[in-house]
Amino acid sequence: MKSFTYERVNTTADAVASVARVEGAKFIAGGTNLLDLMKLEIEKPKHLIDINGIDISKIEDTAEGGLRIGALVRNTDLAAHPRVRRDYALLSRALLAGASGQLRNKATTAGNLLQRTRCPYFYDTNQPCNKRQPGSGCSAIIGFSRLHAIVGASDACIATHPSDMAVALRVLDARVETIRPDGSSRSIPLAEFYRLPGDTPHIETELVPGEFITAVVLPKPIAGTHIYKKVRDRASYAFALISVGAIIHRDGSGRVALGGVAHKPWRIESAEAAMPRGADAVTAELLANAKTTHENAFKPKLVTRALAAVIAEARAKP
Repeated sequence: MKSFTYERVNTTADAVASVARVEGAKFIAGGTNLLDLMKLEIEKPKHLIDINGIDISKIEDTAEGGLRIGALVRNTDLAAHPRVRRDYALLSRALLAGASGQLRNKATTAGNLLQRTRCPYFYDTNQPCNKRQPGSGCSAIIGFSRLHAIVGASDACIATHPSDMAVALRVLDARVETIRPDGSSRSIPLAEFYRLPGDTPHIETELVPGEFITAVVLPKPIAGTHIYKKVRDRASYAFALISVGAIIHRDGSGRVALGGVAHKPWRIESAEAAMPRGADAVTAELLANAKTTHENAFKPKLVTRALAAVIAEARAKP
């Protein structure tokens, strides 16, 4: 691990001022992903800004009937919150499908959104990786690609985004509230928050350098059966081969997003018109431009089967 300096801050103003003042600075809260990356010298921040002292760890109702989730709310607390369990069950289920109890106790809402890919070539510093070292190449394209993307990828990168929570938030039309280093604030729809890799896979979100996430805001609850189904190689400590987050209404209509298939949670709103026609029709629309490798060619069929199970579960609800 490279040496670094460290400070604690107690306000968002101090946080953005510090990150603007010190080149190469990064924020740290739970550190469940960042510290691993620092140990491997993939992330090499010169200065760490501990934001745990900032008062952004509340879950509050909004005037519009939704929910405002502070950036420092721990995943365990968010999944267990009474209103989340009642009105946003998809989010609670997605959180509980991720990581382990110990990690959920430390991981934060903002940190979950910003976690890096778990592509093995990204973590192996002896291998070329455009996400880690732009211009070096993508080892996964000709290597082990079972876990990798089948839509939205590029010749520069076929990694997937690992967050279960983000899949649920995409279905729920969440927005991400931030403060930029110049003190201005903005609200970014999650649909626009993540970038596809294109020729710059190392640029993963629409955040500008030093931009600080303060909260995630959910609109008022969406009626229907909330289901999150994650298919993985083992029951814990494993990221999704594919996952399906869905809200399904009694008439068969609904919303759906996929995890484990792209650089970001994969939702195509126009495909949701096919929901009453069943899983095959929806998959055909969602994965219309799928490009598989010889190792992940099973993923489209796996999506269809998982989505069929989700639809069947919803229909079986009283």
